[in-house]
Amino acid sequence: MVSEAIMTETKKMIDDLKTVCANYGLGNASSEYKIITEVFLYKFLNDKFLHEVKDVDAKLKDSKNVEADLIAMDDDEYEFLLASLPPATAQLKKEHFISYLFNNKNTDKFNEMFDETLVDIGNFNIDVFSVKTGSEDKIRLFDALSVFVTETNKRSDFCRAIIDKLIAFSFEEAFSQKYDFFAAVFEYLIKDYNKDFGKYAEYYTPHSIASIIAKILVPDGVQNVNIYDPAAGSGTLVLSLAHEIGEENCTIYTQDISQKSNEFLRLNLILNNLVHSLGNVVHGDTLLEPQHLNKQKNGLMKFDYIVSNPPFNVDFSDNRDTLAGDNYAERFWAGVPKVPNKDKDKMAIYQMFLQHIIYSLKDDGKAAIVVPTGFLTAGTGIPKRIREHIVNERMLRGVISMPSNIFATTGTNVSIIFIDKENRDEKVLLVDASKLGHKEKVDGKNQRTVLELEEIQDIIDIFSKNEEKDDFSVLVDYEQIEQKKLSFSAGQYFEVKIEYVELTPEEFNEKMSEYTDTLKELFAEGDRLQVEILEQLKKVRYE
Repeated sequence: MVSEAIMTETKKMIDDLKTVCANYGLGNASSEYKIITEVFLYKFLNDKFLHEVKDVDAKLKDSKNVEADLIAMDDDEYEFLLASLPPATAQLKKEHFISYLFNNKNTDKFNEMFDETLVDIGNFNIDVFSVKTGSEDKIRLFDALSVFVTETNKRSDFCRAIIDKLIAFSFEEAFSQKYDFFAAVFEYLIKDYNKDFGKYAEYYTPHSIASIIAKILVPDGVQNVNIYDPAAGSGTLVLSLAHEIGEENCTIYTQDISQKSNEFLRLNLILNNLVHSLGNVVHGDTLLEPQHLNKQKNGLMKFDYIVSNPPFNVDFSDNRDTLAGDNYAERFWAGVPKVPNKDKDKMAIYQMFLQHIIYSLKDDGKAAIVVPTGFLTAGTGIPKRIREHIVNERMLRGVISMPSNIFATTGTNVSIIFIDKENRDEKVLLVDASKLGHKEKVDGKNQRTVLELEEIQDIIDIFSKNEEKDDFSVLVDYEQIEQKKLSFSAGQYFEVKIEYVELTPEEFNEKMSEYTDTLKELFAEGDRLQVEILEQLKKVRYE
C-alpha cells in the first residue's frame, strides 16, 4: 500500500527544489529540468546508500547516526563495506554525503565543493551508472550545476539553499514502496519538463496505455527475457512491462536520439531497481545507427518483447535518401516516406519504426506499438504494405483503438497494434475503445481523455480472453481481413443489426396511410414554396 505521507513529503521536496530554482532566476529555464532531476537523484542515491549499509553491516543496523559512524570508520573497513554493497547501490565516499556538505555549507566557494561532489560521484560510479552514446562514450550521472546561476556571487547561496531542502527530507520510508509509488513520483517529477523530448521523441505515454500493454502482452511465468524500445522517451512503456514481468526476470534495451529523454530514462531505471539495464541505454539515432547488435556483431539483436510509442511525424529529410539506400533495404522492406514539398515535419517516421520493430523481433517475439489510428485503414502506400506483410506473415494478435485525446498534447487518434509471431493460426481480436473515458483539462487549456480503472480492466479482460462484445470487440480471421482490404479497424467488422417489428396487415396499412398522408403534405408544401420563389424572382427581374 502506497504511503500517502511519504508521497506527500516527496512531492513537497520536489516543489521546494523548484522554488529554489525560481528564487535564483532558473524557474522555467532550459536548465531547470537538469538541476531538479540530478539533485533529486543525488538525494535518492545518498539515502539508498545509507539504507543499504545498515543491511550489510550489523553494527550499523541500529545506529542513531549512521553517517557519523561511517565517517568514523577507518579507510580499510570502509573500503570493505563498499565492496559488500549490492551492485545496484551507488558507491559514495565519506565526503559525498549530503550531511558532509551540510556541515561544510559555510565554506567559501561552497558552490565549487557542491559541484565537485556531484562530478566525483558521477566519475566514481561511471562503470555501473552511466549510459552510452552511439560512439560508446559514457554519459556520467552528474555534472556541475551551480554554473547555471548567471550571477557568480549567488552560486554558493543557491547550493546552500538546495542542501537545506535535501537535509530536511528522507527517502527511508520510500524504499519499502513498489513500482506504482515510484511511477507516480517520476511522473510528478518530470511533469513540467516532458513537453519537448527532442527530434525523434514523442510525448509522454499515459500510464493507462502502458498498463494495458503490459497486462495484455505478458503471460504468467515469463523469465529471462529481453525488452526493447527503439524510441524509449522517458521509459514508461518498458518500465511498466518490466514490472509486469518482474524486474529480476528481464533486461531492458533502449535507444533514443534525445539526450534529455535518456537522462529521464536513467533516473526511471534507478528508481525502479533496474540498474543492471543502464548499460543498455543508448543515446543515438535508432533508424540510422541502431546500436544493439547480436553476439556475432554482424547483425541486429533480436528481442523477446518490443514496446514503443514512436514519434508519428518528424522531419528526417536529411537522412531520408540514406535510409532508402541498399544498405537499409532489408530492414525497411515496405519503403521510406518521401519528403513532402511543403511541410517536412509531416514525414511519417512512425512507419520506419514499425518496420524496424518487426525486423527486430525474435521468431517467437511479441510487440505492442502505438500508431495513428489512420494507419489501420490507409488504402495505399507504405501503411498498406506494412499491414499486408503483417497479415501475410500471420503475426497479428489484435488492435485496440483508443479514445481521442488520450494524449493531452495531440489531437491525433491512436491505436495499439499487438504483434505476436506465434499467432499464425489463431483469431485476431479488434477492439474499438474510442467511446470510453471522460474529458479532463490539463494545464487549463489542453483536454485529455482519462480512462477509469474499471474501463482499463475491462479492455484488458476482454482482450486477454479474446471475448466478443457488441459494438466493442470482434474476432476475425486473416481471410476476413484480406477480404476487407487489410483493414485493422474493428468498426468495419461489426454486424449491422436491424430491428424487426411484427405488424398485422391492418397495422401495416395504417402505418402506410400515415406515411402517405405525411408525404402528400410535404409535397404540397414544396409546390407552394416553389410558386412563391418564382413570384419573387419575377418581381426582382422587373424591378
